[in-house]
Amino acid sequence: MQVRADAAIVGREPQHRSACVSPTQLLVPTYTQMLRAQSAWLDKAVAHRQATGDEPDAAMTLRLAPDMYPLAAQVRFSCFQAMEPVYRLRGEPLPAALLALREAGWNADAQPGSPADAQAIIAGTLTFLGELAPDALDGGAARPIALELPNGIAFDMTGEQYARDWALPQFYFHAIAAYAILRHHGVELGKADYVPHMLAYVRPGTIPQG
Repeated sequence: MQVRADAAIVGREPQHRSACVSPTQLLVPTYTQMLRAQSAWLDKAVAHRQATGDEPDAAMTLRLAPDMYPLAAQVRFSCFQAMEPVYRLRGEPLPAALLALREAGWNADAQPGSPADAQAIIAGTLTFLGELAPDALDGGAARPIALELPNGIAFDMTGEQYARDWALPQFYFHAIAAYAILRHHGVELGKADYVPHMLAYVRPGTIPQG
């Protein structure tokens, strides 16, 4: 069983399976590309704050709204969300170190850390993802997944549904929040910074000059 790439209607399974992608192919490249981009955003954030005379470390306390988590939490949650599916799809318990990372996200207001700390978390996550076998998660597509949230809500789904309907949206939520926080606070980011991996697909001669 594979993750279906053609499920366009929420809540309904597709009638045709003309295009399929495995859980590993779906999740690992996506997480890797976006975390590399996030690392570059942090570099730009540090440069921006140095240019404006602001303390770079204070960037990790920035947020979009008073009741939202700060940048430090968004980075930590992005990395947590990138690693959590590996264990769930393999039927393994989440290790203590990963749970500690989630806890650090919840406590980011008290201990936001520095951009260097955030970069170290991203680098560790990228190393973890880079060491996975090409089919590391594929055996979990049909695995029953029981997802229990801290507030008591519980979800029951297959690994395929988990990857498509939870793992990817949750990751992107925090990745986009990090991007939006930095953009809102003056860091010069654009679409090319959000999806730099797309440059690999550019047709020669089509990039505007000047």
